[in-house]
Amino acid sequence: MVALDRLVDVLGSLGTHLSCAPRGREVELRGVALHDPTEPATVAPDDVLLGLGVPSPAAAARLVASTTAAAVVLHGAPPLDERVVAAARRSGAAVLLVDPSVPWGQLANVAQTLVLSGQRKGSGDLFAVADAIAAVVGGPVTIEDQQSRVLAYSYRQQGVDQVRVQTILGRRVPEEARQALDDYGVFTHLARSDEPLFVPKLTDQLGGRLVAAVRAGRELLGSVWVEVDADVGAGRHAALQDGARTAALHLLRARAGADLERQAEADLVIGALDGGEPANLARLGLPAGDLRVIAVQAHAGEGEHGAALLAFERATAGFGWSRPGRSALFGNVLYTVLPCGEDPAAAVDWVRALTRELPAEAVVEAGIGGRADAAQLRASRDEADECLALSRGEVVVYDQAWAQVLLRRLATVAEAGRLPARGPVADLVAHDRVFGTQYAMTLRAWLAAQGDAREAARALSVHPNTLRYRMQRMAEVTPLPLDDPDQRLAMAIALAVGARRD
Repeated sequence: MVALDRLVDVLGSLGTHLSCAPRGREVELRGVALHDPTEPATVAPDDVLLGLGVPSPAAAARLVASTTAAAVVLHGAPPLDERVVAAARRSGAAVLLVDPSVPWGQLANVAQTLVLSGQRKGSGDLFAVADAIAAVVGGPVTIEDQQSRVLAYSYRQQGVDQVRVQTILGRRVPEEARQALDDYGVFTHLARSDEPLFVPKLTDQLGGRLVAAVRAGRELLGSVWVEVDADVGAGRHAALQDGARTAALHLLRARAGADLERQAEADLVIGALDGGEPANLARLGLPAGDLRVIAVQAHAGEGEHGAALLAFERATAGFGWSRPGRSALFGNVLYTVLPCGEDPAAAVDWVRALTRELPAEAVVEAGIGGRADAAQLRASRDEADECLALSRGEVVVYDQAWAQVLLRRLATVAEAGRLPARGPVADLVAHDRVFGTQYAMTLRAWLAAQGDAREAARALSVHPNTLRYRMQRMAEVTPLPLDDPDQRLAMAIALAVGARRD
């Protein structure tokens, strides 16, 4: 099942508007039904009814008034006709209006995938699969993903070892236990074989286990673990394999739902970053201000996009209000909008947490834009992109790096031929190139020391008299109006931009 609120969030990218919800947004949905104008439809009280063939507001009001469905989806634009509102109050059905340009087939596909893959409780639930495996194989069960994170576990967990307790409470296998299993070759076996493997007691806290891969075709989705003291017979091996295949179906459905949610989220994020409607933020569950844009690139091995896709998957794991940010993958850059206010520390911590979720060999570069409200998100994205370009495997924050960002922008302008190509700095650089002098470097040090000859000489590791002599010779090469503050500022900028271009 899935809550109405979640369905509205996902369908929001298709132009869907929740017009009324007499029983609130937490109504649970378990099925999807289609309205057939030619004959009465069989509709359950927890169904979403797609109102095909409803030609007018009057017909919509009749349908909503007579339905037993939890929610009705209609083509149309807000506001909702008052007759339909009154009918909804009588029947208790929520009414969603969706842009008429969206085909019913697309709506049905999204709704069915989301509602049917969103089941969490009941006989078709992954926890029920764990219970069934435990009953047949004879031991407490956990079902885990590829990163050893717990997805489901059996109801009865009495008498389990300490690692099992820590795994369930922490929702992840402890690192020490995972290392022991890795050393024994368990994960290598799971990658290569569907045959159950008995793992004897490896540490004082890690008892015996029977484990089998959860696989879809050649892709490893996760694993099923049964705590047992000794290996079991062939019959229970077969039962475990059957349970693993059933778990694979549930994980595939869950991933299909997650993919839809990720796409819906990504569309809203990209729209917000492109200067779209501020309403996108509300639909994403984000505040209207105190936001920052994070731009991340991840590289691992020779694959251009593999690490980026993995970063996107990790960033969007646990769709909903459990995650602080909302993300989109654009090309090979992961963009995340994060509420964190004036202090960028939360954004830096977010990047570091994401990095820990990626393979050890992955190189992560990240830029964090400045504080923004809805209207400033595009500027924050530009700042994040420019900080990302400055990153060399570390997190670059605009608040600290704005000067480098400015110089990089000026260097870009210079490369386009939009900065003066002649002047004192150009003359000194040309002289250095021909005669091997160090006049440009000398001028840069003098300007940085604000005219203090001793400080500039110290920076250059030369005697102050040597510096004064150079300054005299430089004035013979080109006019140096060092008494003019505007000229000094312009020369400092030209030298800084030139250094970045080189």
